[in-house]
Amino acid sequence: MALRLSLRPHERIIVSGAVIQNGRARTELLIENEVPVLREPDIMSPGKVRTPCERIYLALQLIYVDPEHSSESLATFRALVDDVLNAAPSCRRLIEPIEEFVAAGRLYHALKSARALLDHEKELISHVR
Repeated sequence: MALRLSLRPHERIIVSGAVIQNGRARTELLIENEVPVLREPDIMSPGKVRTPCERIYLALQLIYVDPEHSSESLATFRALVDDVLNAAPSCRRLIEPIEEFVAAGRLYHALKSARALLDHEKELISHVR
């Protein structure tokens, strides 16, 4: 089944590792085979990563969109998870489903689950300030 994407003007997406930016007009694309696809709202730019959980999200994103280097990104992901769990054990309930999705090869679902981890981290940080 094809994936139908409707892109806003100048919206970016990643399709199978390629960063694609739409032009000035709204566009519709059909992705007819199964490849990693991330829309702009789900893309985390490496230059904008500031927190430990954002680093976890970025590692997941790299595992998903760059399968050639997934073993390196997976090792980074695991090290980051260990660091976060040591510093903030309250993240365990949010990290466990992410790890299960990664183990099952359901990387897009892992990324979606990681959004809750990012929200939790924001909440933790807000109590520190």
